Amino acid sequence: MTIPSGNAEWRPSLDVVASLTDQLLTHVVDDVAQCDISTGTPMASRIVAIIRVSLSIAQGMSQGRDVADELGELATLAAELACDSVPIDLVLRGFHEGVRIVVGELFVQYQDCPRDAVIDGFQIAMAINEQLCTTVAHAYLGEHGAATYGQDAERALTSALLAGQWTPAPSHNRGMPVADTYSVLAIALRANPDAGIALNCLISLRKALTHHTEGQGLARLSLEGGTVLIPTEAVAEHELDSLVEALAGAARVELLAVAVAAAAAEVASVAKTAHEMLDVVDRLACAPGLYRFGQFALEYQLSRPGLGLSLLGELLAPLDRYPELRKTLRVHIAGNLSRAQTARIMNIHTNTVDYRLRRIARLTGLNPARASDLWQLRSAMVSRDCRDDHPRP
Repeated sequence: MTIPSGNAEWRPSLDVVASLTDQLLTHVVDDVAQCDISTGTPMASRIVAIIRVSLSIAQGMSQGRDVADELGELATLAAELACDSVPIDLVLRGFHEGVRIVVGELFVQYQDCPRDAVIDGFQIAMAINEQLCTTVAHAYLGEHGAATYGQDAERALTSALLAGQWTPAPSHNRGMPVADTYSVLAIALRANPDAGIALNCLISLRKALTHHTEGQGLARLSLEGGTVLIPTEAVAEHELDSLVEALAGAARVELLAVAVAAAAAEVASVAKTAHEMLDVVDRLACAPGLYRFGQFALEYQLSRPGLGLSLLGELLAPLDRYPELRKTLRVHIAGNLSRAQTARIMNIHTNTVDYRLRRIARLTGLNPARASDLWQLRSAMVSRDCRDDHPRP
């Protein structure tokens, strides 16, 4: 498509469009995207590509040049956005804002242009904007529509399982069969510096889940984490550790996960328990990775509300005024009572570790070097970490 223009005043003025790439990118990222998009992320790279090809299209149309190839490139980029679940309104708003910025820039530079030239230029700008928006919308919706049926079926089955409203009949689940048993994974995303990176992490995580489960994995995810349901016939229980590592690697984020097996009819209740366990593991500041229910069954039980929880927590009350002692106890227990490891992690001498452990024993009456006392100290630490009125470590 080309747009002939007889106004010589307008033609040279559109040459400034090429110099506005950085300004447009900054405006889209800061004011349009409504999330932090860091340089170097896939989303930022796609935005840069779309801005550049759109500017090329704008220049070509204003100069009467055939821009069919550039429009095809723009359609391809739009389809990629649809595949990555990038919101289409981000791109369309970017076009509208881009036109506003360009027209505003031209009005500043060419205030003395004749009225007819200004009107002609504005009409050209609107025609360009319409062509860009139409191309992107058609390509985006075409790609998105091809996958909508499958995505809707997946979402419907996931919701039914997590709500306990499933049925074994494939016809009632839009053709998706229900597995006999699932590995229910409660996951949390760690080290997400901003919403833009977290969004790209989720997109990559979903792609990796589809790849490693051959499309059988179900998920309900947010920027904080969520629930993943994996048929045990698709991924065996002993393969879950490798799967979580693969998902974390693909998303380039640290994942904390808890896995519990469940029959299809038990998924809803088991998912609730898995997330309760995940909260315990998170509060205990465990390293990223996959944990099983059996590994923290005692800690989970100690976290349940009741008089015992409060009484256990009070055993560590004498340490409230000494945060360095609380931290030393936590690191020492987490490190399997290794003095050398505790000293290395806390950047102190082993003699200092010994001194602090002796102080803990004097203040609490419980000696970390004695097995019976250590059990009580560990239990008290868990109970305090799991109390709602107690801050996380």
